Amino acid sequence: MSASPFGPALFAARVKATPWDFVVEEIAAEPASGQGEHLLLWIEKRGLATTDVVQRLCRWADVPPVAIGYAGLKDKQAVTRQRFTVHLPGRDAPAREALEDEGLRVLESTRHARKLPRGGLAGNAFTLTLRELRGPEGSAPDDRLRAAVEARLQAIARCGVPNRFGVQRFGRFGDNVGQARRMFAGAKVGRETRSMLLSAARSELFNRVLEARVADGRWARAIDGEVFMLDGRKSVFGPEPLTPELEARVAAFDLHPTGPLWGRGALRTAGEAQALEAAVAAAEPDLCRGLEDAGLAQERRALRARAEGLAWAWTAADALELRFRLPAGSYATAVLACLCGESGGD
Repeated sequence: MSASPFGPALFAARVKATPWDFVVEEIAAEPASGQGEHLLLWIEKRGLATTDVVQRLCRWADVPPVAIGYAGLKDKQAVTRQRFTVHLPGRDAPAREALEDEGLRVLESTRHARKLPRGGLAGNAFTLTLRELRGPEGSAPDDRLRAAVEARLQAIARCGVPNRFGVQRFGRFGDNVGQARRMFAGAKVGRETRSMLLSAARSELFNRVLEARVADGRWARAIDGEVFMLDGRKSVFGPEPLTPELEARVAAFDLHPTGPLWGRGALRTAGEAQALEAAVAAAEPDLCRGLEDAGLAQERRALRARAEGLAWAWTAADALELRFRLPAGSYATAVLACLCGESGGD
């Protein structure tokens, strides 16, 4: 069970009672170029996985999957708005009506110069509605619970949240890491499955480092030997001696402490930070060796994420609406976990 730095769960709630209770909208990393060989589609989908949309686009445009670009995978049981590119050099797009139905709408369409790459987004904006809230003992929300929830939300807005990989990364039944262990022991898997299992193993090791720092209260501040990531970018630097200036930049969300995405090469951290990360690695030699043998290189990920623009409203006596933005690669469940536990509700 993952610990919250803000204390125990305040309530239980229904998450995704309807698709409209979980709305996700990509924040583009760059504007459409307006011309080029690719058709850029801004699509709203409901009850469809991103891979379902890719298949439909292939049939619609009569192109192979390699012709389709998208920045990231989005939930199926949700309303999501995301961009796709379709490589159509010298071709007009088929009629939009042949693609759309009640589960898929094309909101915008324009030309673009290049295929949309994986990770090619600045972040995601979320609108979540939590329904049937109940207190720790099953009681209906009262003024005391609402006050506690709002105080917790203010703390989240002020401090950010632990940047955990969400349960989605570990598979529907939570067995991706177990499958990765079997793969590292010699089990044969397909190419796509292999990539998924490597990601799960890396995520497990990162989450364990993060949990160790949450447990001792140092997930949101720098420690000796820290490697830093610049906010809004993947650029990292360090380690270097801690100074009041560096600590102030961390407090201002200009810099973030980081944890390892395991792979070949030495840990970049030093001192106390390296000792903590090495201890986690020493407890999981099979996962570490498997990732190294797979050819992955050491990388870094921010240990915290800022829920930018966090706002909330009680839309009913037992319903809470949350609005916030997260950087690319961060999970809304990291915010929910700080309110209603690891599962984000019922």
